[in-house]
Amino acid sequence: MNILSLFVVVPMLTVIAILLAKDNKQTRLYSAIGMSIQLVLAAVLVYMYVEERNAGNMEQMVFMRDYVWFESLNFHYAVGVDGISVAMIALTSVIIFTGVFASWEVLNLHREFFISLIVLSTGVFGFFISIDLFTMFLFYEVAVIPMYLLIGIWGSGKKEYSAMKLTLMLMAGSAMLLVGLLGIYMNSAPDGGQLTMNILEIAKVKIPHDVQIFLFPFTFIGFGILGALFPFHTWSPDGHASAPTAVSMLHAGVLMKLGGYGAFRVAMYLLPEAAHELSWIFLILTGLGVVYGALGAIMQKDLKYINAYSSVSHCGLILFGLMMITKTAISGAIIQMISHGIMTALFFALIGMIYGRTHTRMIHEMGGLMKVVPFLGVAYVIGGLASLGLPGLSGFVAEMMIFVGSFEHGDTFHRVLTIIAITAIVITAVYILRVVGILLLGPVKDKHFFELKDAKWWERLPLVTLILAIAAIGIAPFWLVDMIGFSLDPVMEKLIMIH
Repeated sequence: MNILSLFVVVPMLTVIAILLAKDNKQTRLYSAIGMSIQLVLAAVLVYMYVEERNAGNMEQMVFMRDYVWFESLNFHYAVGVDGISVAMIALTSVIIFTGVFASWEVLNLHREFFISLIVLSTGVFGFFISIDLFTMFLFYEVAVIPMYLLIGIWGSGKKEYSAMKLTLMLMAGSAMLLVGLLGIYMNSAPDGGQLTMNILEIAKVKIPHDVQIFLFPFTFIGFGILGALFPFHTWSPDGHASAPTAVSMLHAGVLMKLGGYGAFRVAMYLLPEAAHELSWIFLILTGLGVVYGALGAIMQKDLKYINAYSSVSHCGLILFGLMMITKTAISGAIIQMISHGIMTALFFALIGMIYGRTHTRMIHEMGGLMKVVPFLGVAYVIGGLASLGLPGLSGFVAEMMIFVGSFEHGDTFHRVLTIIAITAIVITAVYILRVVGILLLGPVKDKHFFELKDAKWWERLPLVTLILAIAAIGIAPFWLVDMIGFSLDPVMEKLIMIH
């Protein structure tokens, strides 16, 4: 058994165990055990990957396995990882582990909820280990589809509307993506050989320039819709706001990163000429998205909507960094995927815990919570400081690398766009400090809040885990930068060569 396949097998076995569970207590226990094993597996994978590199293994992908699925079409179950994939797998393991504990007290249909949650994570893990476009697209769909059930059944507010809107827009993105992937497949053997879906094989051939120009928007926008690409982001705030806590954590923390990862791994790597030629269009769109998301967050009064629009801004920054096509900016974009994943999972976990106590998400109905739930209050402040880019926390490292890498372009166009995007930092500081002031400080507005209990052990465990991850990246980012840097070289070599 290949270690990468275990990331798909363990969740499937966990689902079977949950089906056999006798009551809610066993359901929670099996879910926690399964995702704890997944977290340990991720730690082992990181260690094994680092050892491989230290031993001088210079292959682009390691731990590869390849099994034929559809011989006539040359579709394979092909898996392999580089440093970027390993980092994304580690992120997913942390988020799903903490998400299980954040859902410890889900109110109804426990078994079905945890099964849907773990099936979603199975799709995410499968996506990150895939090096075959068919396998990748299959797992992509597995990750997206459970969202409809998770929001429509266990969500709150206008959950049916939000679930339907999210599903329809992501399915539209999938349809565009399918056109792009099939186009790449049909042009994967220009010299008349056998067509292939293998990313490493396709990267060796030169797809005709006009074909790249045609396929790139389908592929980049197809992935970009999931990554909240402006103006196709409108599903995201409603989906975030209506989703239950753990689903919001996975949705913003991991699922939206499939968009950025896919745009980089597939659209930019396999269609490099088009990436250069069309980058200016997407830089304008992503730059607008960064500022728009931050301004949208200022206007909101609902805690979840504030964090949802903040995610639109931060995920826009990921695509912005990728489209700058410099190694520093792309490294920053990938670290931003990980940083934002952890940071937004922390926020959504805290919002769920605060809502469970106060029964409101409207910031003007709360106040003085630091006095009654100090642990949750301190955790919220740490998350806020990471979001606004405080040095020593993960957000600073990612944003600094993106903006420094963006300024490596000497021309006026790129620098003006960078300055516009940088204004989002100031706007972010405004809404974060405003929310902290209204929510946590001042007098306690409602006398019933004095009866609130602070975080229980199963709430503290995920919060502490996420805070430690934010601090680890912020204080010592070099291990992550090194791991990502080696894996960027083949892609950058191709992009720079084209340029």
